[in-house]
Amino acid sequence: MITPTEELAAFLRTRRERLDPGDLGLPARRQARRTPGLRREEVAELAGVSVDYVVRLEQGRGLRPSADVVAALSRALRLTPAERTYLFDLTRQRPDDAVEPATTAVPSLARLVADLSPLPAMLMNHRYDILAWNGEMAALLLDFGTLPPSRRNAMWLCLRHPEIRDYYVDRERVVREGIAHLRAAWAAHPEDPALLGLIAECTRDEEFARLWAERDVKATGRGSKVLRHPAAGVLAVDFEVLLPLQDTDQRVMIGRPADEASRAALRSCVGSPG
Repeated sequence: MITPTEELAAFLRTRRERLDPGDLGLPARRQARRTPGLRREEVAELAGVSVDYVVRLEQGRGLRPSADVVAALSRALRLTPAERTYLFDLTRQRPDDAVEPATTAVPSLARLVADLSPLPAMLMNHRYDILAWNGEMAALLLDFGTLPPSRRNAMWLCLRHPEIRDYYVDRERVVREGIAHLRAAWAAHPEDPALLGLIAECTRDEEFARLWAERDVKATGRGSKVLRHPAAGVLAVDFEVLLPLQDTDQRVMIGRPADEASRAALRSCVGSPG
């Protein structure tokens, strides 16, 4: 498994190489560019650090940038908010909230998931481990109770479970978004052995390995997924992810039909969601 220092080096290189100098208002260079994106000296100039410092960061030579330098690099590389958070996590500069990774459902949140019926809902942690679910979610996706606890993981199910693997119409987008979330989770919890084991196992999957290498970082809190339900047919489900203020490593995912046709299809398999 790659270390945070090695990932920091690779991440900075990929973010630098994706930028167009012209978009940043940088002057044209006489010498032809042999590599895509910005040169290291241009990143150094934009961030207000030395070229040697950028070189050492990209070579993974054990530097730990200060919070100010991380912020400057984020601005220089035009990072998205999710990528900025990822960079702060990789450099261990984000304030530590001392939250332990959740392995079991908080009882009040498990009751909330049940009370959200007839809407499909489930409770997960940062690893995508499924900690609690209601009957509607089981009817929509899978009866998670039939699986051993070690396999109640949304990422693993999407990649390896024979029923779920072909469940999503836009499968690559779903897998890509899941990987982007796992990458952010890994940066925030680099010493979580269960997460490291999950990523190592998933990396044996060719599709996962290919998308993981792209180093996308994004926390997706809402969106829509189109499903091929074996009984209800094709339906679109909007989802919303809610994070409790107190138990911040647990998150509630709630599904709603995206249109009237999907509402009827969803009703046929899970009840009468509003």
